[in-house]
Formats: sequence, structure tokens, C-alpha cells
Amino acid sequence: MATRTRLILTGGLIGLLLIGKAAAHETPELIDEGIASFYSDRFQGQTTASGEPFDQQALTAAHPSLPFGTEVVVTRPDNGREVTVLINDRGPFVQGRVIDLSKRAARELGMLNRGVAPVLITSVQ
Repeated sequence: MATRTRLILTGGLIGLLLIGKAAAHETPELIDEGIASFYSDRFQGQTTASGEPFDQQALTAAHPSLPFGTEVVVTRPDNGREVTVLINDRGPFVQGRVIDLSKRAARELGMLNRGVAPVLITSVQ
């Protein structure tokens, strides 16, 4: 009887470990994809839609509909670089663009010279 109980407990523990491991490797949810751009320096210090002053050196971004305070991962599929940003503004207001990034975020994605880049926007895991 004791052996059977140990086997059941061991099996249960293994099952819980496997479930935990599977949950840790979930694929992040794709929120948006398209073209990213970054803010001009002339917006430095101006008030964002969330009420915060804009800071080119912060890891922030503007998105048309995500709630303020949402963290997302922005990935460039063409070079594999990614950055986590906080949504604190609305935009972009240019047809075909899905997110406006701070200059620091754009630098981390390696897009300063190009000005725009294709991106995937996923949920933070």
C-alpha cells in the first residue's frame, strides 16, 4: 500500500512539473505586426496622451489602441533584435505604421538609420 501511495504521489509531482514547464514555454500572443517608426527629437519633453512628459531615453511607445501602461515586446524579424516598451502615448498617425518608438527603443532595434522597420508586437510573458 505504501509503495502504491508513493507511486501516485511521484506521478502527481511529475505531472505538475511537466505542466509548469509547458506553461513556461508558452508562445507570446501576437498583438500586431507592421511597420514601426520612432519619434522626432522635437517631441522631447512634450506631454504624451497618458499625461507623462515624453522622454527619448525611456523605453516607451505610442500605439493606437493598447491601454496605457501595457508592456509589449517589439521584435524585428529581419534582424532578430527585440525590446520591451511601455505604451504611454497614442499614435502613430501615419498610414501603415503600427507603433511609434522612443529613440532609445529604436536604437536597440537597430533602426535609427532606416527610420522605419518591420516589427512584430507581442505580449510580455
